[in-house]
Amino acid sequence: MSGSEQNQHPLSIYYSVWILLFVVSGFSYAVDYFQLQGTLRWTLILVFMFVKAYFITAIFMHMTWERKALQLAILLPPVFVVIFIGLMAIESDYTFLTRVEFFTESDFVPVYHNSGAEH
Repeated sequence: MSGSEQNQHPLSIYYSVWILLFVVSGFSYAVDYFQLQGTLRWTLILVFMFVKAYFITAIFMHMTWERKALQLAILLPPVFVVIFIGLMAIESDYTFLTRVEFFTESDFVPVYHNSGAEH
């Protein structure tokens, strides 16, 4: 093999993914056009976003043709960041409600149950 020959991916792959990204973006805009509301809206937006991110990362950033170790080294840290953000979001309600309770005027009155004791 001479030095001028290179191993290149066929351009048809890039064109196909480019068209697919336009189609998925069209679906994403359709969610807003049809004014979907609630959980369905956000689920569809997130699904389309992840599909587009997958194809951009896999094809245009050439992750498909990398070794598995490099793929995991690049893709796993963001997964853990998302997990930790989710855990913080779950805990945020408890922290917020605790701050409201102890740092503001609250109408919450604790109930003490004394077994058998009369006032």
